[in-house]
Amino acid sequence: MTWTFSEDLDTYLNAAGATVAARPVENTVLLTCAAALRRRGLAAFGGEAPLFGWWRGADGGVHAAALWTPPHPLVVSAVPAEAVIPLARACEQHGATAVDAERRLASALAGQWPGCRNVREHRLYRLGELIPPSPAPSGRARTATGADRALLADWLRAFGRDTGLSAAGAEASVAERLSYGGLMLWEHDGAPVSMAGVSRPAEGTVRLAPVYTPPEQRGRGFGAAVTAALSSSARAAGAAEVLLFTDLANPTSNGLYQRLGYRPVTDRVVIERG
Repeated sequence: MTWTFSEDLDTYLNAAGATVAARPVENTVLLTCAAALRRRGLAAFGGEAPLFGWWRGADGGVHAAALWTPPHPLVVSAVPAEAVIPLARACEQHGATAVDAERRLASALAGQWPGCRNVREHRLYRLGELIPPSPAPSGRARTATGADRALLADWLRAFGRDTGLSAAGAEASVAERLSYGGLMLWEHDGAPVSMAGVSRPAEGTVRLAPVYTPPEQRGRGFGAAVTAALSSSARAAGAAEVLLFTDLANPTSNGLYQRLGYRPVTDRVVIERG
C-alpha cells in the first residue's frame, strides 16, 4: 500500500484515470484540471510543474488520486483511512502546504498537522429539476463572443478579488472559454450586467464557474437569471450532471442556487499547514 507521485500526466491517467472517472461528480475538479492540462499543456495553471498522485491498496488497485497545480492547493479524491497518514507525509515531502479535500479527510489531515488552519469551506451542488427565477428580471441571455473579451477578463479579475481566488491568466482563461462557447452574459437594456461560465464536458458532467455580477448591478436577479440560462443550456447540450461550488461563508449564493434547483452533494475544506 503506497502513494506514488509523478510529474507525468499520462502515467497518472493510465494509473488513476479510471478511478477518478468512476465518481465524476465528486471528482469534478480532478477531471477538469487533468483535461485542461492535457489540452493546454502543463503550464495551464501556473509556471511550476504539476504533480500527480495515486494510492494503491493491498489488492493492487488504485483507490485514491491527487492532483497539484502550484500555486493552487493539492486536490484530493476520497481517500481510504489507511492512506491518510501516508498522504500527510507525502504532502510534507513534496512541499504541498494547502490541501482541498472532503471535510472528513480534511479533518483527518488536520490531525496530522498541529496548527494548520481552515482557509475555505465550499459545498458541491448538483442540479436537480431546474427552477427558473420567478419573476425573471428583464433582459436576455446570450453567449459571449470575442467582442466581450476585455470586459470578461476585467470581470474575471474582479471575481478573483471578491473570492480570494487566483485570477492569474485571466485573458488566457477567457480565450479558452470563448473557444467552446463557455461564457454566457445577461444583458439588460442592451448592456451586459452579469456573466456565468461553464467547463468543458468531462465524463458527462459540466461545472458552472465563475458567476459574477458587478456590485452596482447586484440585488436585481441578474446572477440568478444567467445561472439558470446557462444551466438550461448545459442540460440541452447533453450534460448528464450540471455542478457548481459555493463558498459556505456566503449564505446568499447558497440560498440562490438551492432556489434554482441545485442540491448539496458534499462539503470540501481547504486546509493550510504552518
